[in-house]
Amino acid sequence: MDHIVVDLLILISSIVVGIPVPFCFMLAAVYMGVIYFPDFSFLMTIGFRGLNSLTILSIPFFIIAGALMGSAGIAERLTNFANSMLGRMRGGMGAASIVACAIFGAISGTASSAVACYGSIMIPRLEKLGYPRGYSTGMLSCAAVLGQLIPPSVPMILYGWVTQQSVAACFLSTVVPGILTTTIFCVINYVMVGRFPAIKVDDPLTKPERNKMILKATRKGIWSLLMPIIILGGIYGGVTTPTEAAAVAVLYAVIIGFFVHKELKPGIMFRSLKSAATTSGVIVLMLFFVTILGRLYTMQQVPMKIANFLLSTSDNKYVILFMVNIFLVIIGMLMDDLSGTMLAAPLLMPLMLRIGVHPIHFAAILGTNLGLGNVTPPTAPILYLGGRVGGVQVDEYMKPALIYMIFGFIPVIILTTYLPDLSLFLPRLIMGIK
Repeated sequence: MDHIVVDLLILISSIVVGIPVPFCFMLAAVYMGVIYFPDFSFLMTIGFRGLNSLTILSIPFFIIAGALMGSAGIAERLTNFANSMLGRMRGGMGAASIVACAIFGAISGTASSAVACYGSIMIPRLEKLGYPRGYSTGMLSCAAVLGQLIPPSVPMILYGWVTQQSVAACFLSTVVPGILTTTIFCVINYVMVGRFPAIKVDDPLTKPERNKMILKATRKGIWSLLMPIIILGGIYGGVTTPTEAAAVAVLYAVIIGFFVHKELKPGIMFRSLKSAATTSGVIVLMLFFVTILGRLYTMQQVPMKIANFLLSTSDNKYVILFMVNIFLVIIGMLMDDLSGTMLAAPLLMPLMLRIGVHPIHFAAILGTNLGLGNVTPPTAPILYLGGRVGGVQVDEYMKPALIYMIFGFIPVIILTTYLPDLSLFLPRLIMGIK
């Protein structure tokens, strides 16, 4: 067990000092391999075998689709549509940004890509309307994490792959928590903007004028709005697998970008594909080493030792779930949503099964807690990335971000953890999950 503790310290300390995450997992895997299996060539086979999965193939496709969305004008039209619905109320543009960011984050694959791409578009736009730049940065950094909950979600794809659960069911498990969190965020924004008198709100429209504006935004954005419908409709209609749906998303984004919106040019597409390829390469490298490390942990019975330790601390299911939540938030603080999912899911699944937590319910618990961890100081990888995108100091965006965390994320985490039906309702209704 001492070697395992050392290995975890190597992993955590290397992440904290800023070593790229794939290499952190590589260092941890090499240490475990050298200690327990000096001739660990067979572990390379395990890593390659782990990547030989059609489910994993969906991840680069969704990342490419997300990159093309930003370049093809799809993200902009999603925002305009949301603004036509909400823009003429107090905080309407902020609420529209939250909703659109959640959708964009879901399709783009990761929270980091959402805040990097969408934040760069919306933060200047919100500033022109009177929103303080620090507030917009904190709000959109938290909203980007919603992409982990709104399907199609790459972390849920990884969770389904690691735990051998239905990816479609994992998608559905986070829908209600995701919608609830988005709604609470919009309410928080409504309350917060009352403190900013400089925010400009357009005069209310008559009902015919409002309907006309919504119709115009819908007409211009209809092809963008159809994208998530086509993806999810294909999956839940039984027409496509998640991998096939991801490939369709890429093809759809290319067609819409080139021939409908006509904003996607060969040079822009090349840059988008280059960026997506870099991101995908990093993820694949990370998955390779995480697969090896996960197998080594399993061979040394680390998941069972964690389960036994927590069960020895308390035999109360609700106390154990509370401790698991704390553990997941810490994991989310240290690493991004994808690596956090890959590490935490296999480590904690045996414990969840022993205390009677449904694997699909655990998917929602994992997603909500890692989302909070990604924006929780002192490490907060997504929050600090948002700060760099917004070009503001930590003290300017930290307070509004904390408000969204405390009043938005935490209540939803509590409800998701202790009310299983919140996450199991849709999987049971649509897919017949027991």
